[in-house]
Amino acid sequence: MSAYVLTDSWTMTRRELAHWARQPVQVVVSLVFPVMLLLMFGYLVGGGRAVEGAYVDYLVPGMLALTMAFGLEGTMLAVTQDLNKGVIDRFRSMPMADGAVLVGRSAADMLQSAIGLVVLIGVGLALGWRPQGGPGGFLGAVGLLLLFRFAMLWVGIQLALVAGRPEMVQAVQILVWPVGFLSNALATPAAMPGWLGTVVQWNPMSQTATAVRDLFGGPGGEPGHVWAAVVWPLALLAVFFPLAVRRFRGLGR
Repeated sequence: MSAYVLTDSWTMTRRELAHWARQPVQVVVSLVFPVMLLLMFGYLVGGGRAVEGAYVDYLVPGMLALTMAFGLEGTMLAVTQDLNKGVIDRFRSMPMADGAVLVGRSAADMLQSAIGLVVLIGVGLALGWRPQGGPGGFLGAVGLLLLFRFAMLWVGIQLALVAGRPEMVQAVQILVWPVGFLSNALATPAAMPGWLGTVVQWNPMSQTATAVRDLFGGPGGEPGHVWAAVVWPLALLAVFFPLAVRRFRGLGR
């Protein structure tokens, strides 16, 4: 049974990857947009008030975390388009494992997210950012970033299934922006009003960004946040993964 599920999921993953060849502009834009944000905040908007050390060392890990929350609209749009074109109904009529379509979609997204991390890390290194946490800390930070992306991805899939229509995706994906910017990705809570700093510190993205900064050995990192950076995504997955699979199974019934 497990082999059957893996085979179906891999088939759906290859389907999503085939879309990359037909939509290269969309792929390139998704990779370039985070780079533009990094350069904009690093050179135009940046300043790093209350940040100890070089702002680029604070900014790059924060941008890596921010990138893991953004870009979900591509996945959400693909899910709603499949729903409205009847593609999902055709797949459901085949002898296919439940949820293989969603797993394939998420696997392709994770691959693109990993490529995006490589690109953004390369740009950060070119700007002078240097991780100081050693190979173990570097791999641990990348692992936390991908875990956060995986959790956010299933939040996006559930929201897409609830939205149901491509035109609703833009309205729903706006919910991602408060999570991204009400965080310590770009500025330290010490530079914010007290009440706002408290809200920011409880943001799941802030926990990931703080833990990643600590593992990279840069400013803004605090020991002890790694556990929160693991627990928050796992909690989101525990809620939204079964919700998405259950809603998918109930389509058309």
